Amino acid sequence: MVSAQLHLGVAIDGAGYHPAAWRISAVEPAALFTAGHYLKYAKLAEAASLDFVTLDDSLALQSGGSGVGGAVIGRLDALLTLSAIAPVTSRIGLVPTVTTTHTEPFHVSTAVATLDYASRGRAGVLAVPSLTAAEAAHFGRRPAPSPEDGDAETAEVLDVITRLWDSWEDDAIIRDAATGRFIDREKLHYVDFEGRFFSVKGPSITPRPPQGHPVTAVYGDSPHASGADVVVTRADHLDAVRAAAARHPGAKVLATVSVVLAETGQGARDRQRELDALVPFEPAGLSFAGTPAQLAAELPRWAAETGVAGFHLRPAVLPDDLDLITGEAVPALRAAGAFRSGYTGTTLREHLGLGAAANQYQGV
Repeated sequence: MVSAQLHLGVAIDGAGYHPAAWRISAVEPAALFTAGHYLKYAKLAEAASLDFVTLDDSLALQSGGSGVGGAVIGRLDALLTLSAIAPVTSRIGLVPTVTTTHTEPFHVSTAVATLDYASRGRAGVLAVPSLTAAEAAHFGRRPAPSPEDGDAETAEVLDVITRLWDSWEDDAIIRDAATGRFIDREKLHYVDFEGRFFSVKGPSITPRPPQGHPVTAVYGDSPHASGADVVVTRADHLDAVRAAAARHPGAKVLATVSVVLAETGQGARDRQRELDALVPFEPAGLSFAGTPAQLAAELPRWAAETGVAGFHLRPAVLPDDLDLITGEAVPALRAAGAFRSGYTGTTLREHLGLGAAANQYQGV
């Protein structure tokens, strides 16, 4: 038996993380543009008691590999899609990618707060910058930032949105019919934020979310990552994963693992070669090709060696690899004492062992 239980999130992106997945997956292309497609995989993750699912997003066109003229795959808006499936899931955390460069913190704060209400306290946000000239050209308002400025702006966005979530105290709604007062205005606060990238007055138009602060997550490639609840490292070897975990002692650090599974190790390697023959691809983070039992043995070992709290798993092809993760790898982890037997809380903060979010304006 192992001494610590892992936190596990899983990506449910399109037909899988690999750009050739759409050419192998049994999923019909039209299904990728329905909420039901993502609901199916969120429910699989929920049945396995995983902490959360993520859905990727970008302001850039999504590449599906090479070919005549290249292959381009569209995508749905991640936050809107997870908002659509929130009412018909019950425990799984929902973490959309939200770009921070060509959006406004006020909009991000209200949209994520709304997801938290729709999911009854299971929302998170994976905040990422948009760094390409093509993305900037969609808007025409500003040039693409440098990677350093993009990361610094993302950190500022996270600061602003948590202030806006706190701008309503938890008991600000009084609904006093006798006096005609719905809100106690003394419990609404201007955030009066002045930063390098934004000037935001507040308060929010949305009451404080059920979790107080929906879970904030960033990729851990930046020195600005320390303000988030969760840091996802895409380091591609264990020494670098260990270094990332050491850099962010105040956050839950999860390591990205791109996963190709089969019932035999040779079968998994054959699947990997088949995908890479269609589209050569080097995924970010750690890579694993093997059996579900081997994955269940490796994850606790990697966590013990690096100090991470868990893993963000990226199935190569949906539904194939997710079926094997939830149906075989997770039960093996559970049998070894490395993963929970079921949910013990109802919110994403509870799943991740994060404490209650204090309101910085309470009583001010």
